[in-house]
Amino acid sequence: MKNYNFTLQYPQNYPPITVDQLMRRLLIPRKWRHFLRTEKKIQINDNYLPLNFTVKPGDKVNIILDHVETFQHIYPPSGKIPNIIYEDENILVINKPGGQKTHPNLDETNTALNDCATYLKNTPYIVHRLDMLTHGLLLVAKNPAVVPILNRQLTNKTLNREYLAWVETDNLAKDKGTINLPIGQDPHDQRKRIVRRDGLKAITHYQVLQRKDNKAQLAIQLETGRTHQIRVHLASIGCPLIGDPLYNKNYQEGEGLELEAYRLTFQKPFSFEQITVNL
Repeated sequence: MKNYNFTLQYPQNYPPITVDQLMRRLLIPRKWRHFLRTEKKIQINDNYLPLNFTVKPGDKVNIILDHVETFQHIYPPSGKIPNIIYEDENILVINKPGGQKTHPNLDETNTALNDCATYLKNTPYIVHRLDMLTHGLLLVAKNPAVVPILNRQLTNKTLNREYLAWVETDNLAKDKGTINLPIGQDPHDQRKRIVRRDGLKAITHYQVLQRKDNKAQLAIQLETGRTHQIRVHLASIGCPLIGDPLYNKNYQEGEGLELEAYRLTFQKPFSFEQITVNL
């Protein structure tokens, strides 16, 4: 296993907390917190302190992780470089084009993560996905140590994904709303999802930004991340996405899906810095 070393400064404007509280605030998994404690691999100002000792503003924190396991698939390089919007030592945010898959199946080599493998000269680690037809911001981890941190942010909804969409508006009366309808597999078409009583919980918030003719541009924020969630939810209220070949009966051949992942907001792993990346 590889060692992963992280150094940060506890922010000057934060109140004092214990070492244990610090690790929890950083969303470090319980198993890793145990290793850090028993093997004294978390140090405050270059010294190990027990879990109930205080971390003060300005203190330096060193974290060494050498128990990180990963079962990530190896993604071969595509030979193409992705469109990088943001990068630091632990993550990439790329602009995935519409029509490209997020990750490969079997022997595919032309997906977004294959492109990331080309750039990194190493295997990238998947955090979340975008539908093949959706374009926009995709967050990718450079190492397995940050994946559970980002996954926790997805779970506790501090990793926010925002979208822009153009929809048909024949049935869109309200300028703002929430769609809370469970989503499951369409039993008649394996490609599709539908709203169904026994489906998985799915919540989508939307707000109209502008109306033009019989179309509207929506700002959309997700609380959950189900397959085709935005597409299914908007179609279910009679406002299908323009250019959606699966859920819009008015789709015309050659149209592109009018759905863009335009903003990501999250806490940088092993840091207290909150950042927003815009397309």
